[in-house]
Amino acid sequence: MKLPHAWLTDLVRVPVDADGVAAALALRGFEVASVEHGRHAVIDFEITANRPDCLSVIGLAREASAAFGLPLQLPDRTMPPAGQPQPIDVAIEDAELCPRYCAQVFEIRSNGPSPAWMQERLEAAGVRSISPVVDVTNYVMLEMGQPTHAFDYAKLAGRALRIRRAKPGEKLRTLDNVDRELQPDMLVIADAERAQAVGGVMGGATSEIGPTTKLMVLESAYFKPASVRRTSKRLNLKTEASTRFERGADVNAAPVAIARAAALLQQIGAAQPLGPIIDKYPSPIPSRTLALRSLRIEHLLGMAVPDADVVARLEPLGFSVSSAASRASHVAPRTEWQVSVPSYRVDVQREVDLIEEVARHDGYVSLPATIPEMDALQPPPDPRTLLDRRLRQLLTGCGLSEAMTFAFIEAAAAEPFSQPGHIVKVANPLSEKFAVLRPSLLPGLIDSASHNRRHGRADVRLFEVGARFGAAAEVRAVAGIWCGAGLPSHWSGGARPADFFDVKGVVEMIGRAFGLALEYEPADVAYLVPGRCASIAFRLKPEATNHVGVASGFSRKIGFIGQIQPSLLETRGLPANDVAWAFELDTDVLAEAQAADDLRAASLPRFPSIVRDLSVLVDSALPAAAVRGTIRSSAPSTLVDVIEFDRYRGKGVPEGRVSLSLRLTFRSPDRTLTDAEVDQAMDAVVAALATDHGATRR
Repeated sequence: MKLPHAWLTDLVRVPVDADGVAAALALRGFEVASVEHGRHAVIDFEITANRPDCLSVIGLAREASAAFGLPLQLPDRTMPPAGQPQPIDVAIEDAELCPRYCAQVFEIRSNGPSPAWMQERLEAAGVRSISPVVDVTNYVMLEMGQPTHAFDYAKLAGRALRIRRAKPGEKLRTLDNVDRELQPDMLVIADAERAQAVGGVMGGATSEIGPTTKLMVLESAYFKPASVRRTSKRLNLKTEASTRFERGADVNAAPVAIARAAALLQQIGAAQPLGPIIDKYPSPIPSRTLALRSLRIEHLLGMAVPDADVVARLEPLGFSVSSAASRASHVAPRTEWQVSVPSYRVDVQREVDLIEEVARHDGYVSLPATIPEMDALQPPPDPRTLLDRRLRQLLTGCGLSEAMTFAFIEAAAAEPFSQPGHIVKVANPLSEKFAVLRPSLLPGLIDSASHNRRHGRADVRLFEVGARFGAAAEVRAVAGIWCGAGLPSHWSGGARPADFFDVKGVVEMIGRAFGLALEYEPADVAYLVPGRCASIAFRLKPEATNHVGVASGFSRKIGFIGQIQPSLLETRGLPANDVAWAFELDTDVLAEAQAADDLRAASLPRFPSIVRDLSVLVDSALPAAAVRGTIRSSAPSTLVDVIEFDRYRGKGVPEGRVSLSLRLTFRSPDRTLTDAEVDQAMDAVVAALATDHGATRR
């Protein structure tokens, strides 16, 4: 908001220059973008979205008057004498989107240039002069923050204004000469036949004021902020009017703005009002009254504010404060006020908002630094937060860098990672790039890897911890992507490309940290290369306490691992010859496993282990995980570990068979095992392998 210093001094006789005003308002919480010096000193303020009242000269002047303790002199708003009335029928057909609508007919008496003083002020505020009528509407908007709009009276069919929703398929050419298709939830200002303006956004070209216009209708209204915001976004049409209406205008400013415009039009000899103001206000909005307590002020600000100062700080801003009511308290005397909130302060909804107004008077820097009283124990941290923190520490320790990507992604990026109909669409997306919620963390990681590769990063190892979304629920997950070298180049040997087992090692580290034994099975995943991917399942280690319904063997699936489809990488901007490996795990399941295991430390074994090697011939298509599962289910509880250390196909091995060598480790926590016990366990394992898989011992 550009504030010409000369315009301000018409309303508040501030004793300082533009720099002094900027400094005073900056102390009260306003951000000053710049101060321009020259023929017209102008202060440019960055107004936050919650203060639409300060998108006006009067709003900023009111702040200056409170800062300097000077009276605010409002401009002349006296309605001049009106001429012979001209008929105009105004009807609000949708009071939800337009609670109040005012209009008045004017006779245009001059189409010459606006006076120099008005042109100079508009120019200083960043608005060019067009014609007396348009200049006055812009002047009133800048001065009061209340947009107005003028219609050519002769171009209104039926001499009527209907405030209604747009009809299906209705179109309107706006003042920027663009034909726009309206939607049924958009508010329009129409005559008896067609739409003539988009409510709160922009007028139509067919009823525009021109050089030959003799009579005009000036409107001033209050429109529902959410409706204006939605309409402006859908039409991709941002105007000075929509900026003010969508943040919340003053519902009581509508008739005052017409009176101010009439006074200016008469002052410059441009137009004369005909008849009275038409003010349609079917359901008046009641004013807000809030309770304000002195003890609450002291509690939030960390210091006591005298009762007289509270009133003196609020009343210059337009708040009406009732007589103080003092009450006794075992802590200290307390005072309570009833504060009536002016209609232009749409941001003041609660007691804490009033306390903020009290605090702003001397600036936030004047508030003392105090330690708040602790009246309750700090709540324990969310278990998900602790789990996420542990995953981040673990994965950064594995050499991966954390990425943080948007939960909103484009539909094309989401489709390969979800089934049709399961993608969650955003009802009101910022753009097509944020049209849906991500069904997986991998689309964002792939784009991050592509960004790094385009900027010369040869080796990319990224992970992310966050939420993914499906039609049924939101699920927490952790995912990683790895492309480039598996090991960096070294004097002892050259670099090698990353492979499945590099990423599998990272996943195994996660399983080990949460006390899980992970198992892998071939899988068919749309975004992974067939034959180079696997589903990941888990079961608790034997020493873990089972609270998640895992009797033995596999539990439910926890995620996937594998090579990402090259066509998908190419679509997202990665080179066609790049190979990227990825994994994604459900951290909600990890949390259950963590609760089951409780991650308790175990003492070192007191008794020795017995290790036996076993080589069997099995079908070459049989997964090693199935062999391990059979061994674990058939062996006694003294079996603590099974690993494969050799796989052989060739001379001496029949066609279609493979020699698989495994190392079995037995140990008892309370005694030393005997060879006979281990031999018996090995016989049971061999028998189970023969029965379940047709295995023969070598």
